[in-house]
Amino acid sequence: MTGHVVIVGSGIFGATAALELRGRGWEVTLLDQGPIPHPKATSNDSNRVVRPDYGSDDFYVDLALEAIAGWHDWNETWEEPPYHEDGFLLLSPEPLRPGMFEGDSYERLAARGIPVARFDAEAVRARFPAWRPDDYPEAYHNPRAGWTEADRVLETLLREAEGAGVRIRPNAPMKGLMQSDWGVVGIMVADGERLESDIVLVAAGPWTPRLVPGLEEVMWPSGQPILYFQPENADAFRSPVFSPWAADIANSGWYGIAALADGRVKVASHGEGVRVDPGADLTVPASTEPIFRAFLARAMPELAEAPAAGSRLCVYCDTWDGDFWIDHDPDRPGLVVATGGSGHGFKFAPVLGSIIADVVERRPNPWAHRFRWRNREGRRTEDARSVVDLYEMRDCREAEASHGGSDFDE
Repeated sequence: MTGHVVIVGSGIFGATAALELRGRGWEVTLLDQGPIPHPKATSNDSNRVVRPDYGSDDFYVDLALEAIAGWHDWNETWEEPPYHEDGFLLLSPEPLRPGMFEGDSYERLAARGIPVARFDAEAVRARFPAWRPDDYPEAYHNPRAGWTEADRVLETLLREAEGAGVRIRPNAPMKGLMQSDWGVVGIMVADGERLESDIVLVAAGPWTPRLVPGLEEVMWPSGQPILYFQPENADAFRSPVFSPWAADIANSGWYGIAALADGRVKVASHGEGVRVDPGADLTVPASTEPIFRAFLARAMPELAEAPAAGSRLCVYCDTWDGDFWIDHDPDRPGLVVATGGSGHGFKFAPVLGSIIADVVERRPNPWAHRFRWRNREGRRTEDARSVVDLYEMRDCREAEASHGGSDFDE
C-alpha cells in the first residue's frame, strides 16, 4: 500500500516516519507551523539520554535495546557518529532490591547479559570523582547506554528525508482537518491551501491535542526545566570519569548528561511538570536555579559552584499512562496520530519510523500494540478497517473527484 501522506510535525516522530514511508514508496509531504526543525520542538535540543533502564517494564527494556542496536548502525553509516556510548549511572537512595526502579533495572539488564557494574558509595567516588554520593549508598553503571546529539540527529534525518524526495514545507501551520463522508482526506493550511492526501499523520508533539479534537483528556503539553552549567574543568564531567546519570529518578526526577563540546553540563528534572501553552514564550522560573544548586551542592559540589550557562523549559507531550500514542483514529478513517513521547521518546528514534510506518500501512509490528488508541478506562476496540478498506476508500474518492469533487468540513 502506498499513496500520499501528509505529516504534520517535523520532530523525531514526524521526521523518522517521513523517511521510512518515503523509503516504502509513499509520496510524503512534511510540514510544520514554523521553521524546520522547529526551535521549540521537544526533539530539537542539545542532547538526550539513551538507556534501556526501565525498571521492571520488560517491553521498554527490549525496545530500547533494539533502538540502541539501531544507534550503532547509524554510527557506522553516518559521517559523524551521533551516539556516544558513555554508559549510564543510576544512584539509589537505598541498597538495590527488587521492587524499586534501580533494583529492577539492574536485574533486568543483568539477566540479558549486559555487564552492569554494581557500586557502593565509595566505589562511586573512586570511579566518578565528581560525585559526592552521601545520599546514595548504592549505584550501578550500565555500559550499554549513553547519549545522543539530538539536534544534529534531527537535522540529519530531515536532510536525508528531503534528499529522498520528501517535500518539506516550513511555516505552514495546519488550520484543520478536511473530512468527507468516508473520513479524513487531507488538511487545511492556515493560508487557505488544501492539501489532499490518502493519510494524514499528525506528529505534532505538544501541539497535537490542539490539532486533533478529543485528545485533550488523554495527552497534554507539560514544561520540564533544563539548566546548563559551565564548570571550569569540563573534562571532569566527561567520559570515562563521568557519564549520563540519574539520582533516585523515580522519586526525585534528577538526571543529567556529560559535558558538551563547549563544556556545558546539562542537569534536568523529569517529573509531572507544569501544564503549558507550547506556543508561548516559555522560560524557566527564576526560583528553579536555587533548587538545582541545592541538589548539586550535596551531589556534585564543583558543578554547584559553576556559572549558569543557559536554561530551557522543555515541553513534553505527556500521555496519561506515559506510553506513546501511535495509531489510526478509530472514529476518523484516514487520520493517524504519532506522538506522546512523554519525555522518553527520542532514544527510540532508530525504531520509531518503522513502527509508525507499519501502523500507517496496518502491517503487523511487535511493538505497536502498546501504543494503541486508548482512554483512561482501558484499551479501545481495534478499528476493523483493513488495507483493502483503505484502497476502496481511495477508489470512492477518485470516483467522486471525477464527478466534480466533494465538499470538505474544516
